[in-house]
Order: sequence, then C-alpha cells, then structure tokens
Amino acid sequence: MYSIREQNKIQKRKCILDAAVQLFTRNGYEQTSIEELARQAGIGKGTIYSYFQTKKDILRAFCEDELEYIRSELTAKTSADASLKEQLLVIYLAEFRYVSRNKEFGRLLLQEKIFPQEHHGMEDFNIQNQYFELLYPIYEQAQKRGELRDDMELLHISGHFYALYLLVLSCWFNGMIPTEEIEQSLSTLIDQTITGLQKRSPAPEKV
Repeated sequence: MYSIREQNKIQKRKCILDAAVQLFTRNGYEQTSIEELARQAGIGKGTIYSYFQTKKDILRAFCEDELEYIRSELTAKTSADASLKEQLLVIYLAEFRYVSRNKEFGRLLLQEKIFPQEHHGMEDFNIQNQYFELLYPIYEQAQKRGELRDDMELLHISGHFYALYLLVLSCWFNGMIPTEEIEQSLSTLIDQTITGLQKRSPAPEKV
C-alpha cells in the first residue's frame, strides 16, 4: 500500500508522461520544450526537473514502463512451462499494445529505441539488459525442451525474433497489416521461424 506522498509522486509522474505523449505527438519531440510540458501537465517547471532532467529521460521512462507492462502481461497470461510461441506472442502483443496506443508517439518511441539520436548512456544499456534478462531464460528453456537448436547464441535468437516483430510493426505503421491481423501475422512468422530453428534430428545410421 502506497503512502499519500508516494501516491502523489506516482500521479505527478503519470501527468508528466501523459502530457509528453500529447505534446510529442502534436508538436514533435524536438519542438516540445520543458516549459510546454509543465503547462500541459499543470505543474511547475521545477517539478518536471525533479522527475526528469531531460526529454531523453522522459523517453527512457516510457521504455521502462513498457518493459514493466510486458513483465506483468507475461506473468498474468502465461507461465515458464508454456511453449516458446505462446510466451513470445504475449511479449510482442503486449509491446504492440503499448507502442500503438498513440501511433505517432509509438513511431517516435520505436525510432528512439532502434535509431537513437544520441549515444546510448548507461541507463539505456541497463534497460536493454533488463529486456535480455526477460527473454534469455525463455530461450534457454526452449533450447532444453528441443524447441530451438542449442548451438545458437541467445543474443542471435533474440535479434531474429525481434526482427520479425519489427517487420510486422513496420507493416502496421505503413497500413499493410490492420490491427486485427497483428496477432495472426506474428503467430505465422513465429511458427515458420521455430520450424526452421528446431533442433535437428540425428541422421539415420547407415546399415
């Protein structure tokens, strides 16, 4: 149970992030100032700085919240014993729902994650590592169950599946895949990939 002070902090942080979504979408990331954020959120400029030193910190906060949302969805909708496909669908559909809640803002968030305009700092690497820490145990269990080959690096497996998600997301942004077909598209691509990455059966012995 949060104290009143903690609840107020959570609410102010949410107000700042909600204002950021609206302004970044309407005016663009570069054109939005901290002063405008403060006015939109209905709080003082100094309060903004007590939570976020820069606009980059605000984008980083969205990435952290996205990761937390994915964790909660994974816990609520699946288990460690579930198939690789089931767990990946939960992860990528959760990520899609988070990114697609506002299309233009989602485009900005995705661009920042894939093509950041600034060099990655330690905070960015920490977020990236947390994402890998979420995925690696899933892939390791899949390798032990024989769903994936066990001679592949976990980083390469992560990159391969994430590339499929980015392909589907890019097609959605471009209007090639409607929202209602996202799950089926992901499911098909994951199926095809797992079939190609399954552990190879030993060659039959020569008589």
